[in-house]
Amino acid sequence: MDSMAIVAVASVIAAGLCMGLGAIGSAIGEGMALSRGLSSIAQQPDETNSIAKFLFVGMAMVESTAIYSFVLAMILLFANPFWSYFLEKAGN
Repeated sequence: MDSMAIVAVASVIAAGLCMGLGAIGSAIGEGMALSRGLSSIAQQPDETNSIAKFLFVGMAMVESTAIYSFVLAMILLFANPFWSYFLEKAGN
């Protein structure tokens, strides 16, 4: 395999790992937050609005990890910074 093929395979594998681990991590975090939020609402039903407000903000922050992973995976697949280096070396 030439160096361009190696970079392409490594980019696809890295993007897959990035997206997979990022999605698993945020899914576990959101599940734990929802579980604890619902148990808090069950124990203090009068504070439902306050708990729900903080729960939504916290879940949005946890979801940002998956969004960052998605952006990084798209950069690796479509705007890889290593492509220009290897194209320059292949031209010489």
